[in-house]
Amino acid sequence: MEKEKIFVAVICGPTASGKTELGIRIARKSGGEIVSADSMQIYKGMEIASAKPTEEEMGGIPHHMINFLPPNRTYSVADYVKDASRCISMIRERGKLPVIVGGTGLYISSLVNNLKFDDTGSDLNFREEMKHFAEKKGNTALWEKLREVDPKTAFKLHPNNLNRIIRALEVYHISGITISEAQEKSRSEGSPYRPFFMMPDYPREILYERIDNRVDKMLEAGLLKEAEEFFTHDDYVTSAQAIGYKELKPFFDGKKSLEECVDKLKQATRNYAKRQLTWFGRESRLNRIPAGNGIGDDVVSEISEELSKQQTDSEFGRL
Repeated sequence: MEKEKIFVAVICGPTASGKTELGIRIARKSGGEIVSADSMQIYKGMEIASAKPTEEEMGGIPHHMINFLPPNRTYSVADYVKDASRCISMIRERGKLPVIVGGTGLYISSLVNNLKFDDTGSDLNFREEMKHFAEKKGNTALWEKLREVDPKTAFKLHPNNLNRIIRALEVYHISGITISEAQEKSRSEGSPYRPFFMMPDYPREILYERIDNRVDKMLEAGLLKEAEEFFTHDDYVTSAQAIGYKELKPFFDGKKSLEECVDKLKQATRNYAKRQLTWFGRESRLNRIPAGNGIGDDVVSEISEELSKQQTDSEFGRL
C-alpha cells in the first residue's frame, strides 16, 4: 500500500512579491506553520538584506529554517532538504499544515521533488584548479565547461554561482555521473509530499516598482550599517555575496557613489526577480494569484478553503 503523502502548501515567487505576508495570512487562516525556503534568511544578522520577517510581522505564527546559522558557515541544498524535511514532519505530528514560503527555487524544487544528493567525496586539487580557471578565463567560461557535460544542471545555475558550478563539475569528475542524472534517478523514487504551489502574480512594471520601493525602505531601515558590518569579517564569504551587500561594496571602498551603488542594487534585484520568475514559471502545478491590486481577505479565505479541500482529498495524486 502506498504511504500517505504529506500535503504541503508552497508559496513561491520573486522577491518583493509579498510571499512572506501571504504565507503568514494563509498559515493563520489554515492553522499552519511556516517553513522558510530562503537561502539567505538562514543566516543570523542578515535581517534587512534578506527581508527577514520581524516578530511583529510573524504575528505568533511559528517560523522554521530562519535565523539559525552563523554567517561564516556554508550550507548546502542537501543540508536544507534534510533539515526542512525534519521540520515538516514535526509540523504534521502537531496536526498543523506545513506552509513552505520562499524564493530560492533550488531549495523548493529539491525539497518537494525529493531530490537525493550524492555522497561523492571531494577532490580539493580539482576544486582549486577550477577556481584558478574561473579567475583566469571568467565565471562564464567555467559555466560553459559545466554546460558541456551537464547542460540541465548548468541551466539551473547562474554563471556567478561558482560554488555550485564547481561542485557539479567535481561530482562528474569523481563519479562520472552528472548531478542531473543522479537527480532524475531520485525522482523515480517519488516524493513524500503532495505540494500545492501558489505564486503572487504581478504585472512586471508593478513588481519592479515594489522592488525599487523595498530597496529604499531597506536603506531607511539601516541596510548600509548592516552591510558594513558584514564586510568587516573576512570569513563571511557566502553571506556577504547576498544581493544587498555586494552591490554596496564599491561605496565602502570609495570607488562609487552611494547613488550609483543603490541604482546597481535595484537593477540586480530586478534581474534576480526575472530569474525567479523563469524558474517558477517552469512549474506546471503553479497556481498564479493575481496580486496587482493586492490580495484581499476574501482571496485568502478562498485559498484556505481550497487547501482544506486538498488536504482531505483521498486521491493523493490530485492537485
